[in-house]
Amino acid sequence: QLQLVESGGGLVQPGGFLRLSCAASGGSLDRYTVGWFRQAPGKEREGISFLSPSGITTQYADSVMGRFTISRDNAKNTVQLEMNSLKPEDTAVYYCAADHTVMIRTTAPEYNYWGQGTQVTVSS
Repeated sequence: QLQLVESGGGLVQPGGFLRLSCAASGGSLDRYTVGWFRQAPGKEREGISFLSPSGITTQYADSVMGRFTISRDNAKNTVQLEMNSLKPEDTAVYYCAADHTVMIRTTAPEYNYWGQGTQVTVSS
């Protein structure tokens, strides 16, 4: 059974950089489509970035386009999210997710496997 664990969250100043990592066990991530979601207090869970099993197809939400980059490292069985030019509105709990399909998925109900989340706080 696939297990996902996020790490790398923390406190960063506006305009700063942060890299999140999602480590998988119990399965090889190169057989899964993966995504990153975030949820701020009082807000709906938002899908922000997605990556196909091949690593060729990516999608980004408008809110993070041009600032965030999703990637996978199959040798380490991890998924990364690099976040640049961070804004206070990026503050949220960030989750990685995976689904056992060759097709990219962009909404939370389509994902079967989830990490526990990691807090990202952007504040001066």
